[in-house]
Amino acid sequence: VGVTGTSAANRLAEEADVVLAVGTRLQDFTTGSWALFKNSGKTIIGLNVQPFDAGKHQALPLVADAAEGLAELDAALNGWKAPAAWTDNAARGKKDWQADADKVTASTNAAYPSDAQVIGAVQRAMGSGVILLHAAGGLPGELHKLWQAGAPGSYHAEYGFSTMGYEIAGGLGAKMAKPDEEVVVMIGDGSYLMLNSEIATSVMLGLKLTIVLLDNRGYGCINRLQMATGGANFNNLLKDARHEILPDIDFAAHAVSLGAIAEKVSSVAGLETALAQAKKNTRTTVLVIDTDPLVSTEAGGSWWDVAVPEVSTRPQVNAARRAYDEKRQMQNIGD
Repeated sequence: VGVTGTSAANRLAEEADVVLAVGTRLQDFTTGSWALFKNSGKTIIGLNVQPFDAGKHQALPLVADAAEGLAELDAALNGWKAPAAWTDNAARGKKDWQADADKVTASTNAAYPSDAQVIGAVQRAMGSGVILLHAAGGLPGELHKLWQAGAPGSYHAEYGFSTMGYEIAGGLGAKMAKPDEEVVVMIGDGSYLMLNSEIATSVMLGLKLTIVLLDNRGYGCINRLQMATGGANFNNLLKDARHEILPDIDFAAHAVSLGAIAEKVSSVAGLETALAQAKKNTRTTVLVIDTDPLVSTEAGGSWWDVAVPEVSTRPQVNAARRAYDEKRQMQNIGD
């Protein structure tokens, strides 16, 4: 649910009269900056080992380990189930969302595919039986709502701090924990440049990763946020940053220098073919594809409180501020 949630889950969250918050800090992304849970008669139950988090937003606190607490709640409910109308509504919403997700992840011939279209290629080529790991930038917002995880423990997102550079090192950790599993890392060019040395470590240890590197030539996620708040493109995409020589980085050659098998593909279809080969490889494989820095999935998600300047000479900023003030009226601060 929330900023990176599906439309189906967010609609249920808006209508829910009881919200069971298990092990969550109920932060801005989860709650849509406290504009998501719209039912004025709702009750929040906070099941958490941390008393501070368990009692947030006037929740009924249940301070306990999540597994133990859920087991006791299940016993206390004594077989109670939600009304059939509610579960039927949830099932319809999930079906509708899946149709939306299929559209945005479908294959394309575009020279610069979207992140969602690349995700679709990875899902089709690798299946849902892999362990997928990602962290920062625009990918968490896309993967959180679009990736179809095949089993518990197969989807890893480090998004609490949007930690750029976590991806490859985290993927190596996942492979060390489950050496017989296929581990796929999805990463942007910005994060790759911050930390990539564990490619060499993975090769040295014989712990194969499949790394899909989406190159949007800068920091596309922050650039989109800059534009959404009315700002001019500045210092995020490489072409918009101060430069005397525009970087043209050969990521595939760099990965090869670290010992990996690497290839730059020119299309979504080419990526699927390369991923099929990567499955057969016994050494870490890095596949690079250029992507569109300006496109993100509009379906799903919810509002996020990102403040906009109150005073500006830019009409775009003033328009964004008016929209921001309107959205703030939906917040249930202190709820």
